[in-house]
Amino acid sequence: MKFRQRRSLGSQANATVGNLASRVDAQTGEAARRAAGVITVAVRVLQVPTSLLAWAPVPFILATMALGLLTGGGVGVVFVVAGLAMAVVNGAFWARRHRIIRAVDDADKLATELGIMISLSDRVDETRGALSQIAGGGGWRVFSRLKGVWGGVAMTGRWIDGIGDLPRAKYFAPPKIGTTVTVALAALWLVPISIVVALFALIGTLAGAL
Repeated sequence: MKFRQRRSLGSQANATVGNLASRVDAQTGEAARRAAGVITVAVRVLQVPTSLLAWAPVPFILATMALGLLTGGGVGVVFVVAGLAMAVVNGAFWARRHRIIRAVDDADKLATELGIMISLSDRVDETRGALSQIAGGGGWRVFSRLKGVWGGVAMTGRWIDGIGDLPRAKYFAPPKIGTTVTVALAALWLVPISIVVALFALIGTLAGAL
């Protein structure tokens, strides 16, 4: 039953995208194709670095939790909770990374959705111009530029709700693009923080054993 519901929802989403695609004019379609190309290349370039970033804190998170269990008592609980909190941050980064990689697995579909996203705006020229500004600079700069250019565009709640139905394009527009940048920055900070916390957990365990 659940599989049928998912397939039905997927079919409805595809039909909606297909109907909205007819509203995209040639100029908007061209801007969307250029933007999709830049975004796709950036995501593919970042796959290996982001994988390394996601794996880097894992040994220290596991060590913190294991040492917390060994230490026991109130101090041990603190370390276990700290390990769980770090695991949540790392898990959020893994999940967002996976969704963005899936969003660019078909550049043509992404371009179609970006075009629809522009056409849904009350200010098509403004939105199209903003999306065109991401050209130049690769890798992570694309995401930081995306977050920056949307800041100067007027967006209504209706527009944000509308692009929520676009399974690919929604990750490159507000509010999800801001969340992506925030989660990525948290993941960057997590590496040194996890090392320091694991070191404190080790010191606490050794001190308790003496």
